[in-house]
Amino acid sequence: MPISIDRFDEEPVDALDIQEGTHPYRLLRFLAAHSDQAFTQTELHEATGIKRGSVGAALSRLEDRGLVRHRGRYWAIAEDDRLASYAAQTNASSASTTDDYYGDEE
Repeated sequence: MPISIDRFDEEPVDALDIQEGTHPYRLLRFLAAHSDQAFTQTELHEATGIKRGSVGAALSRLEDRGLVRHRGRYWAIAEDDRLASYAAQTNASSASTTDDYYGDEE
């Protein structure tokens, strides 16, 4: 599936080669949207709907790429400048889906 040139130019390289809709993509998107928090694998399972057994494997692949980090039982998006724009885009995208598109009724 093609992506826009804006997305190509703005997203971190490592994020671009994660196929949209995959477990790693869904986890990274969730963690980017909640970049000020860290979550357990159980919480990530419950928040994303990804099977509990698949969460750990996907997180490990993301960690190998430097996209997420963990301490003890908790996981968070990596502290990496490449991911700052990705997190900002994710947060902006989430906010835009809740915008009020209805004009003032007069």
